[in-house]
Amino acid sequence: MKTRYLSTQDSDIRLAADIIKDGGLVVFPTETVYGLGGNAEDPLAAKAIYAAKGRPSDNPLIVHVTGAEMARRYAAELPESAEKLAEAIWPGPLTMVLPKKPVVPDETTGGLKTVALRCPAGEAVAKLIEYSGVGIAAPSANISGRPSPTRWEHAAEDLDGKVDAVIQGPPCIGGIESTIVDLTEEAPAILRPGLITPERISQVLGVPCGYDPAITGPPDAGLVPRAPGMKYRHYAPRAAMALFSGPPENVRRAIGARAAELSAKGVRTGTLIYEDGLSAAENLFADLRRLDEEGCEYILASALPASESVNYSVMNRMLKAAGYNIVEV
Repeated sequence: MKTRYLSTQDSDIRLAADIIKDGGLVVFPTETVYGLGGNAEDPLAAKAIYAAKGRPSDNPLIVHVTGAEMARRYAAELPESAEKLAEAIWPGPLTMVLPKKPVVPDETTGGLKTVALRCPAGEAVAKLIEYSGVGIAAPSANISGRPSPTRWEHAAEDLDGKVDAVIQGPPCIGGIESTIVDLTEEAPAILRPGLITPERISQVLGVPCGYDPAITGPPDAGLVPRAPGMKYRHYAPRAAMALFSGPPENVRRAIGARAAELSAKGVRTGTLIYEDGLSAAENLFADLRRLDEEGCEYILASALPASESVNYSVMNRMLKAAGYNIVEV
């Protein structure tokens, strides 16, 4: 397959929408990461997404819509909690898990009776969904397990020749995937942390929102994932990686000492030290890919303090990237 590279001009977005309508796959920009999209109502398109990524078929896809009205096309019920969150946060980096209608094939939802719905921010993706006339099922546009793409070049590196088109949009400003909140139970629960924090969700709904216990540690091999990112190893660079946790000065010294030790042995080593969660979120995936391109064999990274929910969201990605290899200092 020869991949076409398109601009964000209206005519190119319409061309990309025609590809979606015809059952093809398109890489497109959002405010979080680049997505790999296909017709959410077409089981063959869903299968093609899984094949292009090398993604396990029980790992559900997110359906991208233009807003609450379009969400009703796919959700069997849009409860008051979903209405409130859509009004307050959409378009934005929040995905809501709800019971699905039969129009959503099992191939899109990984066999689940629920559907994950999101209205992404960005003019290009809004037009792409509108012109396609259907919800767009899309995981991140990378080979399964690799760091998610925050630039179109990252997606092209992984998927050139495996997708019909790539829309060459701007770098993603959010940098990590959307928060996923389960609204199928009485109390809302976060299935994947992101830039929309539990405090923000609680503020909108007026009820407590916490993290699902399944995401607070290494994944169980027998887990049936109810949302993307819950079970399988994600975000991993080719290099081995370790996280150093402790007082900042101790962490810096420990990373410096370990880097010197590895370099003395001829091991090409890279380091990642972030000052805050927002800058880490924006740059983490791009930095992991950069260090891979530079030929690093080992990455030493500083853990973020758990004092803020955004830090927790970034640490969720860093822990998975490092395979939960943590060094306490």
